[in-house]
Amino acid sequence: MQIAKDSVVQFSYTLKDVNGDIVEATDEGSPVAYLHGHNSMIPALEKVMEGKTAGDTICETLQPADAYGERTEDSTQRVPVKHLQGAKKWKPGMTATVQTEQGNRQVTVVKMGKFMATVDTNHPLAGKVVTFDIAIKDVREATAEEIQHGHAHGAGGHQHD
Repeated sequence: MQIAKDSVVQFSYTLKDVNGDIVEATDEGSPVAYLHGHNSMIPALEKVMEGKTAGDTICETLQPADAYGERTEDSTQRVPVKHLQGAKKWKPGMTATVQTEQGNRQVTVVKMGKFMATVDTNHPLAGKVVTFDIAIKDVREATAEEIQHGHAHGAGGHQHD
């Protein structure tokens, strides 16, 4: 089956910076899943994955505007330390997750106080050229429930309890 709107895609990836250093990768044997055509993937990646099938591999280099966006200067915000997720002790330069009205967002800690932290709200990869090495593992039709919910369920996707 080819990747098209309303298909669930399982894939593994390695994300590299401009120097070829690995920034992020899926665990071996644990692909991620997404619902194609429902804005749950970087649009430029979704476009190159369209029409591919299980077993296909893709190597795609994206400019900042097509990946995590350009950096916005002076994009800092003060947040209560208790809202930082991902570590127990925070230091400048660390990446944290904060819950926002738009969902979880990655931020970079700039300055720590006892109760408040200053964070850079740019995505940690904003302004950077990145390369994705992708291996398509499986493609299947989405269920009606997945389409209604707007995301993939099951292994590699969203789990409902």
